[in-house]
Amino acid sequence: MDDKLLIDILKNQVTKALGCTEPGAVGYAVARAKEILGSEVKKINIEVDKNILKNGMSVGIPGTNERGIIFAVALALVVGKSAYMLEVLKDVDDKSIKRALEIMDSNIITLNLNEWMQGLYIKVEAIGDTDKSTVIIKNSHTNIIHESKNDEILLNETTSVSNNFNEEKSKPTSNEIKYEIKECSIEDLIDFANNVSIEDIAFIQDGINMNIRIANVGLSEQIGLGIGKYLKNKATDVFSMAKAYTAAASEARMSGYLLPVMSSAGSGNHGLVAIIPISYIGKEKNISDEKIIRAVTLSHLVTIFVKVRLGALSPICGCGVAAGVGCSAGLTYLLGGNKEQIKGSINNMVAGITGMLCDGAKIGCSYKLSISVDAAVDSSKMALENIFIPDDNGILDSTPEKTIINLAQVSNVGMMSTDSTILEIMLNKC
Repeated sequence: MDDKLLIDILKNQVTKALGCTEPGAVGYAVARAKEILGSEVKKINIEVDKNILKNGMSVGIPGTNERGIIFAVALALVVGKSAYMLEVLKDVDDKSIKRALEIMDSNIITLNLNEWMQGLYIKVEAIGDTDKSTVIIKNSHTNIIHESKNDEILLNETTSVSNNFNEEKSKPTSNEIKYEIKECSIEDLIDFANNVSIEDIAFIQDGINMNIRIANVGLSEQIGLGIGKYLKNKATDVFSMAKAYTAAASEARMSGYLLPVMSSAGSGNHGLVAIIPISYIGKEKNISDEKIIRAVTLSHLVTIFVKVRLGALSPICGCGVAAGVGCSAGLTYLLGGNKEQIKGSINNMVAGITGMLCDGAKIGCSYKLSISVDAAVDSSKMALENIFIPDDNGILDSTPEKTIINLAQVSNVGMMSTDSTILEIMLNKC
């Protein structure tokens, strides 16, 4: 695979996001449907898969004290611009919040669960006095596959999905270029991180700056539960401080702080795990900026590599088994590990943290991120000492690539009913 394709994958998958990406993706679809309709929306119907519903139920909406998908929909009707994509709600202010609350009270928004749809799915129908528009997102947060107004089809990109782990079979659209990474090996990704021109990946620094900025906010302001501050006060070394920084950033983000983060593989929290520990540890250890950028690049690529197998959303916590795996590989690279140690750190990580469930996006995710960073650090340190969990253990296999495929089979086949069970518990509490 040539460097240009991997650079394109990075640019497609490492993007700015404001707030949680699930309500953000719904808001993006709503904004686009509103624009296509071109008149006042009198009724709006939203249909989502169980993972979107699960992740959007309890999370804070940026710049507000409100939570959940329905408020995000109402706010998108007021200020949403599809050109902003996952920053769709960034023009929020007090006036728009008041108007969004009025829209919620008018009961024009209907939110329904599509119980049968596998993988990420959002369908929006915006209805005016005489017209109707429809927008459908599938497989990733900004991948619009259908747009229509009344009976006129404006966009229709059909996809075919394999029964084998819900993997994409058809040729990816421009928005789905991520699937091309399946043709790579982990060694290919390491070679890319080593050899790509630093100018071609200089944009990775923007994400480092962005995510460290929100981490500093989480540690300096009174936000959330104080998990990041607690971890900082208990920190004894650079590694535990990196854990505190990552947790604090997630706390600020999940609370709805009005700052964007750089996401990875469709998730802002994945971006925090993939970036912050490596960049913080690298800076504190006086490692060169170039080495840090290359290590973060590898972290992103491994995260994407795992996520294309798992799917955009999954019953297991991607911050651990995707971004955490990427972080472990990136840390091992940063600290001078060779290819075998980097690959070994991936197996170590999967051996340890595979079972952490995703029970929706919420402020408590900041603790899960801290656990993921802790595990990534230990997995990397063990690998650097040539301690590798053997491949006859559990779902581990002879290569990290095979291990990741096994992990995907457990998540996508073995845990098919897990999300439904989690969602049922969450809905029954409401």
